[in-house]
Amino acid sequence: MSMHTGTVYLVGAGPGDPELLTVKARRLLDDADVVCHDNLADDRIVESCPETTERMYVGKRPGPDGERTTQEEINCLLVRLAREGKDVVRLKGGDPTVFGRGGEEAEHLAAAGIDFDIIPGISSAVAAPAVAGIPVTHRDHASSVTFVTGHEDPTKPESALDWDGLAATVQAGGTLVILMGVRRLPDNVTALRNAGLPEDTPAAMIEKATRDDEFTVTGTLDTIVERRDEVGIEPPAVTVVGDVVSVRDRVAEFLEGAPSVGVSSFADAVVSERGVE
Repeated sequence: MSMHTGTVYLVGAGPGDPELLTVKARRLLDDADVVCHDNLADDRIVESCPETTERMYVGKRPGPDGERTTQEEINCLLVRLAREGKDVVRLKGGDPTVFGRGGEEAEHLAAAGIDFDIIPGISSAVAAPAVAGIPVTHRDHASSVTFVTGHEDPTKPESALDWDGLAATVQAGGTLVILMGVRRLPDNVTALRNAGLPEDTPAAMIEKATRDDEFTVTGTLDTIVERRDEVGIEPPAVTVVGDVVSVRDRVAEFLEGAPSVGVSSFADAVVSERGVE
């Protein structure tokens, strides 16, 4: 075993587009001995690593060969590789510390005495709305923004999310951004409605932001689930709730790559953008 201990770099890969990688992330990917990546890191980024770089899939969802990796297995792998003297890039979609378990991995590395560094990435929480023409803050619409997980069951008694507080924040002029919430969208919408958020509150979903097949739908709390189902929105997607969504209708016509349609012409958008019959 090597007497030299390697360093682990927790690197944010950004929302998808390889050109949105930071300069430091690109350099570390080029210099790493091993790149441990998950399913949210764009394939083009992983494939751009030097041929001599060992690439290891450590996603929690089944990979190309059906493999999946638990968080404990990832933690142990990073320590083992570093103790073998290898410099490791742990590549994560978005930012490693925004619902990316970067904090957990940092704690595990520190407890094991492994040197590490955290390289921030552009989170889809801000990138997805931005590329869709939806600013998460706007002087005329929103002075605050809240990021939450949409993966949790909002109906469970011990829910960590304060849906009453979230609804009140949106009503007070804030923006709510929900990550990992495609499957539980109906439950999340119901929780917000039960907390008093009006059904006509603007809402949007942005699928595969910054990628070639990026797609956005807009509506309201009353219609966004129907919109999702009509066009078949799939993960990864970001949901935005709040008045800032209305900005998109005023800028989409001139926004490169964005459908120049609003809520009123949604049916036409579906046909033109996805070929839905």
